[in-house]
Amino acid sequence: MQVSDRAQRIEPFYVMEVAKAAQALAREVAHTDAPMIFLNIGEPDFTAPPLVQQAAARAVAEGQTQYTPALGLDALRERISQWYAQRFGVEVPARRIVVTAGASAALQLACLALVNAGDEILMPDPSYPCNRHFVRAADGVPVLVPATAAERFQLSADKVAAAWSDKTRGVLLASPSNPTGTSIAPDELRRIHEVVRARGGLTIIDEIYLGLSYDPAYSQTALALGEDLISINSFSKYFNMTGWRLGWMVVPEALVPAIERVAQNLFICASSIAQHAALACFEPDSISEYERRRAEFKARRDYFIPELEKLGLRVPVMPDGAFYAWADCTEAARRLGVEGSWDFAHAVMRRAHLAVTPGRDFGSAETAQYVRFSTANSLPQLHEAVRRLQALLG
Repeated sequence: MQVSDRAQRIEPFYVMEVAKAAQALAREVAHTDAPMIFLNIGEPDFTAPPLVQQAAARAVAEGQTQYTPALGLDALRERISQWYAQRFGVEVPARRIVVTAGASAALQLACLALVNAGDEILMPDPSYPCNRHFVRAADGVPVLVPATAAERFQLSADKVAAAWSDKTRGVLLASPSNPTGTSIAPDELRRIHEVVRARGGLTIIDEIYLGLSYDPAYSQTALALGEDLISINSFSKYFNMTGWRLGWMVVPEALVPAIERVAQNLFICASSIAQHAALACFEPDSISEYERRRAEFKARRDYFIPELEKLGLRVPVMPDGAFYAWADCTEAARRLGVEGSWDFAHAVMRRAHLAVTPGRDFGSAETAQYVRFSTANSLPQLHEAVRRLQALLG
């Protein structure tokens, strides 16, 4: 059976390929004194808090399991609107909010609704690999623009202007970013959006880690810049609901009908049970728990990154959000007698039973020398990971 050209253009998701290898090895070493430690997947080790779990069980018990409107439950859209007002001081009407089957579905909807065949979308290199594949799935062309440590691994207005061509449709940004955990400075983001706006382009910004921001200088939503951009968000990261597959997007009001039509046909709606459960995310007790967990994520970052630095795994930019460390493994790889982050990651997996993610997924601009550590794991696990790296690297 012939596979479509579109499917052929989608590269493997190497994060998951490494995860499969780590899981296979984990089964072999599960009963040893050094079971596998997973610092490779970007998934919080916390689960949904009690009120959310109770709301899900109540939805099932009360039969609230049928289709919802394609745009999402009105009550949930209102709660998200209130969240923007309370958390960020930004007015975002509920009518501009579309509830989706995760941030992935939101990005897919945005690309299918707005990107035509051959349209180019600029994004930073490094960046989350699936973002470029969403563009490819819409028959667009992702254009990765190298971003350096001096630029916080983010695009600048000058680079966007220089890379813009007759085929450019817009930009796809992430702040905070996966894999680097770095955000775009608000003033620079404003300049980027002005460059895009002046050219009649499209600004899409992935803000799924915004709730896990640790620096007030970067903790503002891009929606403060105006109504002519698209913000993608999720219940997966800050709200600890990864497998529930629930997210949302905020779009200009004029785009809502087009997004709704595509969503109706592709998804019908997001999970009704997850939507009813998510209403409880915004209860004061839940928010209090989420904030406690955010402080825990920050404490993990503050412990782990200095320890990496001591081991020669240099993190050139301190992440201001999310739960990642984007580390240059050049020196550490040399100590192990290997070259590049792919071989380094597999060596660490085999020799220390520690799963990390090589930079191969995230672009091509020096990514071969970087590995991504996920600190979405407990402090005792991070302590043990450091101990194993110390023993391995000397």
